[in-house]
Amino acid sequence: MSQRFPGRRLSVVRVAAVACVAALVVGGGIFGLNQIEDARAASTGDSFFAGYVDVTATPEYSFESSTTDDGQSAMLSFIVADADDSCSPSWGTFFKPGESGQGRDLDRRIARFAEGGGEVAISFGGLLNDELATVCTSPSELKKAYASVVTQYPVATIDLDIEGSGLSNRAAGERRATAIAAVQQDRAAAGKPLAVWLTLPVSPTGLTEAGTTAVRQMLSADVDLAGVNLMVMDYGTGRDATQTMYETAVAAAEATHVQLESVYASLGQDVGTRAIWRTMGLTPMIGQNDEPGEVFTLRDATLLNAYAQDNGLGRMSAWSANRDRTCGGNYPDVTRVSDSCSGVEQGDRRFAEVLARGFSNRLAPVPSTPAPVPTLVADNPVTSPYPIWSNTQSYVANERIVLHGHVYSAKWFTTGDQPDNPLVTTADAPWKLIGPVLPGDRPAAVLAVPAGTYDDWSAAIVYQQGQRVLLGNRAFEAKWWTQGDSPQASLDGSDSSPWMLVSDADVQKILDAPQ
Repeated sequence: MSQRFPGRRLSVVRVAAVACVAALVVGGGIFGLNQIEDARAASTGDSFFAGYVDVTATPEYSFESSTTDDGQSAMLSFIVADADDSCSPSWGTFFKPGESGQGRDLDRRIARFAEGGGEVAISFGGLLNDELATVCTSPSELKKAYASVVTQYPVATIDLDIEGSGLSNRAAGERRATAIAAVQQDRAAAGKPLAVWLTLPVSPTGLTEAGTTAVRQMLSADVDLAGVNLMVMDYGTGRDATQTMYETAVAAAEATHVQLESVYASLGQDVGTRAIWRTMGLTPMIGQNDEPGEVFTLRDATLLNAYAQDNGLGRMSAWSANRDRTCGGNYPDVTRVSDSCSGVEQGDRRFAEVLARGFSNRLAPVPSTPAPVPTLVADNPVTSPYPIWSNTQSYVANERIVLHGHVYSAKWFTTGDQPDNPLVTTADAPWKLIGPVLPGDRPAAVLAVPAGTYDDWSAAIVYQQGQRVLLGNRAFEAKWWTQGDSPQASLDGSDSSPWMLVSDADVQKILDAPQ
C-alpha cells in the first residue's frame, strides 16, 4: 500500500499537539479582538462630573452663578411624587415643574445657567419622599409623569436615585423600568437621545440584592442604561472602622464591578471588563456623612479621583454642591450634618474642584442639539413678570424688577442703582441677577392679604413681638415691642423699623389655608 503523504508519520500525540496550537492561535485571535472591542467600548464618550444640587434646600444654593469658561454641569434634585397627586411630579413635594416655587424661580435660574454655558441633568427619587413609580400605579400616567419633566426642561441626562423602601419595591421597579424605556425610546425617535443613570446605595461588599435586581429590571425592559452610580457614603455597621472613606469606596466599587459583569452576562450581554468601568459612577457625601464616624476628607477626594481616572469610570458626582464649603463659626457641632456646609475645614479648596479633575464639564452624551439659550424678551409692562425698573422708585430687600430682559432681586433698600451696572462688583451690587425673562411670562399676581385677616395697624395700640397687622393690603409682623411706629418705614428701607413685611411665601400660605 502506497503512502498518500510521504514523509514522517504523525503520532496521535503529535496530532493532538498541533490541534492545541491551532486552537490557541484561533482563540488568541478571538481574545485579542475581544480585548480591542472592550478597549473601544471603554473609550466611547466623555466621562463627566456633575455635583448634586438640592433645589429645595434652605438657604438657596445659586448653582446658576457657578459656570466656568467651558461651562459646568449640575444634577438638580429631586423630582418626586406630589403629596396630593401621586402621578404628578414635583420638586421635593414643594412645587411643580414650571411653577415659580415659593419665589425660587427655578426655571428662570436654569435658563440663566444655560446662558453661561451650563447644562443641567435632573434626578428623580432620593430618600425622603415618594419616587413616582412607588405610588403611581398607572403605567400610562407614570410614563406621562416622567415625560413631562424631560419635556419641561432641556435635559439630555436623567438620574434615578432609588433607595430605602423604594428600592425593595419590585413592582415599582418593574413599572419604573417599563416607563423609562418608553420615554427613552420616544426621545430617540424624536432625535433627542436621553441618557439614563441609576443611582443606588452600596456597601463595601457591593450592591444589595435589591440593587442588582433594579439594574436587571432596567436592562430587561430594554432601557439603554448609561450606567450605575454608587452612593459611596453612609455605610453604617458594614464599614471597617480601620479603613478610610477612600478605601471603603474602592472596596465597594471593586465588588460592584464584579456584580455588574455577572448581571450583564446573565442577560446575554457581552460587556468587557474595561467597558464595565465606563458604565460606573461614584458619588461620595463630602465631609461629614450622616453616620457620625464617617468623614470624607479632601485627601479621600484626591485619591478617589485618581482611582476613578485610572480605571476609566464614566461619572463622578458629589452630595452636594450646597454643602461644599467650610461651616461658619456659629455652627459649633460639625459632627451634626448640615445641608449648607461640609463639616470639615476646606480653606479655599472645594471638593468639586478636586473630584472633577480629569472629567468633562459637559454631561455625556453631549446632545446633538445644544439646549437653547432663551432669546431675550423686550421689556414690556403688559407681559413682564415683575415691574420694569425705574430710577426714581425705591425698592426694598427681595423686591423683584425687570430690566433689559432679565429679572433682578433687591438685596437691600435701593433707589436709582441700575441693576445691570457693569462697573459694580457682584458683592457691592444692591441687585442680584435671577435670570432672563422667559417666553410666555405673564405679570406675577399681586399677593394681597384679604381684609380682616389681621387688624389694621393703629398708632394707639401697643404691639408685642410676633403680632401681625395690615397696612392697606400688605401684612407686617412686629420684630419687637412697638407703639406708634408705622410699618411704612420698613417699606421705605428703614433698618431700625420694628416691623418686617410678611414674605410672599407666608402670604401664599394664608391664601391657601382653609377658610
